[in-house]
Amino acid sequence: MFYKMIECARDRWYASANCTIQSLIEYMSRQGNLRDAQIDAIKTYLFLKIGCENKPLSVLFSNGRFNSLNLDDLEISNKVREYFCSNPAAAALYEYACLTNDAGEQLAEKVAKQIRTEVDGIQYKQFFQKAFYGVSYTDYLFSLPMGAGKTYLMAAFIYLDLYFASNEPNSPAFAHNFIILAPSGLKSSVVPSLKTIQRFDPSWVIPEPAASSLKRQISFEVLDQEKTACKSNKVKNPNVQKIASHQPLSKLFGLVAVTNAEKVILDRIQEKKGQLSFFEESDDDKDRQANELRNLIGKLPGLAIFIDEVHHAVSDEIKLRAVVNRWAENDTVNSVIGFSGTPYLEKAEKIPVTDKLSVATAEIANIVYYYPLISGVGNFLKRPVVKISDIADSSVIIEAGVREFLDAYKDKVYGNGLTAKLGIYCGTIEKLEGTVYPLVSGIVSEYGLPADVILKFHKGNKQYPQPTDSQMQFDTLDSPISRIRIVLLVQIGKEGWDCRSLTGIILSQEGDCPKNMVLQTSCRCLRQVEKDSPETALIYLNDSNAEKLNAQLEQQHRISLKEFQEANSGSKTIKRYDRTKYLKLPKIDFYQLRVNYITQQLEAAAPERDIPKSGNAAKMKEAIIKTTDLTMQPTSIQVDDTERGTTPATFSAWLLEIVKGSFGTLSMAQLKPYEAILKTLFENLTFERDGSRYYSSKYDRNIVEANVRKAFCDRRSFTTSEELIPQESRLLRIENFTAAKTTTAPESYYPNQGVVERIIQDDKGKLKVDANIQKMMQLAKESGNAAILNMLQEQNSSHPQKNRSFHYLPYHTDSSFEQRFLEEVLAMSELEQLDLEVYYNGDRALTEFKIKCYQGNSGSWKYVGMYTPDFLILKRKDGKIYKAIIVETKGAIYANDPMFREKRFFMEREFVRQNNAKFQYERFDYLYLEDSWLEAERIRMTHERICAFFREI
Repeated sequence: MFYKMIECARDRWYASANCTIQSLIEYMSRQGNLRDAQIDAIKTYLFLKIGCENKPLSVLFSNGRFNSLNLDDLEISNKVREYFCSNPAAAALYEYACLTNDAGEQLAEKVAKQIRTEVDGIQYKQFFQKAFYGVSYTDYLFSLPMGAGKTYLMAAFIYLDLYFASNEPNSPAFAHNFIILAPSGLKSSVVPSLKTIQRFDPSWVIPEPAASSLKRQISFEVLDQEKTACKSNKVKNPNVQKIASHQPLSKLFGLVAVTNAEKVILDRIQEKKGQLSFFEESDDDKDRQANELRNLIGKLPGLAIFIDEVHHAVSDEIKLRAVVNRWAENDTVNSVIGFSGTPYLEKAEKIPVTDKLSVATAEIANIVYYYPLISGVGNFLKRPVVKISDIADSSVIIEAGVREFLDAYKDKVYGNGLTAKLGIYCGTIEKLEGTVYPLVSGIVSEYGLPADVILKFHKGNKQYPQPTDSQMQFDTLDSPISRIRIVLLVQIGKEGWDCRSLTGIILSQEGDCPKNMVLQTSCRCLRQVEKDSPETALIYLNDSNAEKLNAQLEQQHRISLKEFQEANSGSKTIKRYDRTKYLKLPKIDFYQLRVNYITQQLEAAAPERDIPKSGNAAKMKEAIIKTTDLTMQPTSIQVDDTERGTTPATFSAWLLEIVKGSFGTLSMAQLKPYEAILKTLFENLTFERDGSRYYSSKYDRNIVEANVRKAFCDRRSFTTSEELIPQESRLLRIENFTAAKTTTAPESYYPNQGVVERIIQDDKGKLKVDANIQKMMQLAKESGNAAILNMLQEQNSSHPQKNRSFHYLPYHTDSSFEQRFLEEVLAMSELEQLDLEVYYNGDRALTEFKIKCYQGNSGSWKYVGMYTPDFLILKRKDGKIYKAIIVETKGAIYANDPMFREKRFFMEREFVRQNNAKFQYERFDYLYLEDSWLEAERIRMTHERICAFFREI
């Protein structure tokens, strides 16, 4: 979750005057060749390179580079606030601990509490050093799902580094040379796909002529040759010769080496007693050759190391990290950049904060950019249609899947001439040849297709050799010349297979692919063929593989199979526009109440005095048993003091329960000096039966344990002091504003996209008006008929009140009631008569105008939360906001929420009074409206309040 803080800091930087890349990003967007995820990742990359000087994450977090909390707004003591000011690492950890996950849960509530309680008791810089694996070099991870274009993103990073490095050759922020490493298990699939970097057009990210100039400077080397020597017993490493041919290395610029990790890093490395041996002193020729290549790469100046599919390197992580550390000792490593679509750990990793507290994370910690899989579905991925068969027979499942595919996609030809294809995974070659192929051939014949539309692709065995030309046909599947419609596969194409025209997958039984790769295999068919085109794909599974798919989606992407299928279903992209400059909208001035809490110790803890009394208030009252006769007169009265306790008790376990119940505020060491009096208390609380002790039913054990814990607590009180702090707030936080939003509920945006586009065209003076209407307007103007002219202009404008509202477009509202209110108030004639404006303020992420609300009164304030008003009705004077009605439009079902009622009470009684007193005139008013009220009553109340507040007497 560290990436959330990085993303916020990036957006602030990008919107600031210090950012120098806005025009470059706009150029990439205009070119239209990169996906939104790629451009967004590039923004993060350049922010870290330029705005953060390519420094390691541990340094950046410790220096507070990503901090965004306003310390004045935090409900913390002055001591903590002052500590945060002088120790940005502490503020960074506190901000991280206060972040929320996708479920809305705070990441580390106990850590945040510990910081507020004992701010100077944590080694903050050491925490960040441990969190980011203790490395001294720059190590960033970019997480994008399959199909987002990670390979082209690598190419974009390479060209951007070289572009800035050529302009600033002495800057340590930019790399001069690159090595791209595929994980050892994927050399047959990933390395070939990385060669596509050579086909990347740098003009997609860099303007000409710089793009072509850099293209000429780059040298590509694919280090994929075996260590052999022709006609010689001596082992040679041709990969060494490829690197050495670029001498002198000290001046090398623009080398891009692509290889498999095990060829360069892991070859001839062994682990001995927990330490890695690099065979530097070995006489073995293979050891010497392997080490020679490793050392030569380590000498490449300004080296950026790109690791693709970094999540696969887990088993070799120690060796991988060790070699990179060795290279970093030469001061030649510029950065390590990882890429992964599944950046989650098998089990949560704990990062220690104190001896007793830690932060648990199930993600790889050094993620700097994260784009979720679910956001890609329907965007740059096909939308999956998942069919699950509960039939156990694999052949029946395959037949059903093939027929469904042919029914849906038999005639499907994409715009670039590619035909839709189905992939069927088979567990063994024998099954493919003996069962699946004959079955599929028969079905294909029924549908009138020739037999050569089926490709059998496997590496062969003694019984079934590899089919002739199958490799060539497999390599050309994604071209218009391919006639193949159905591909039968064995142990091939589980990951790294980039075939956009693959439109269906069938996994009919366990063993068709490895159990841990059902997700990757199923998703092979989701790559989009035509950009921005709504495409679907068929995934046909048996029960077992469907369960694995669901489990892997939840583990690796935190989504369910149901969410996966429904992602982006019926979604629409809404274009948005900032109009604050057009409207010359100023900030709003107001006074924010700030309450300072001063803690006072009334009495120090006295455990030796209070522990013995812990059971006094916990003793249960004895049961009174009264016997009566028929006239209800008592005949006997008994006090029942029978012992009914059955829970076994031990002294040590009881002490442990007391400590556990303290949530870290009490330790066993603190109890030790009082063991004797605690033992006495324990014996009173328990009884002995048959040689064993049990908790007594005559005591409320929970009360006793709570009282023991209280005995170790100082008695404290606090007083409050308040002050009104002047504040200026923007009604649009432009750093949080995006030019487009994808939504499945476009009706929640107001006004609709058609009106939005007309307003923007009107702002630019480009709104087209019917020729006949123009003639009528011209005639009215020439004849001096102002009334007709005004009516025609109003009827043919984009929106009659566009200059009195819509500081950004469109507004994202929470309810139709908010839209209805805006329509009603914009239609009131008083807006023009009194020169008023109306702005929506209800989007918490996009406004700074928020009020801190308190319950109580002077000397006893209790904070009840931040309040974001729905609307502001404004009047300007001398270019500044002069008066404002704060409007709350509330649904009746939320009106009685206790927290909201407290906020409303504060706004009506305190905020308005305090601010008006400070400004010395009626600057603010507060209007509450409820959707359950009659429309006429609501409109009349709004009208009366506007007239009474804004009309000057």
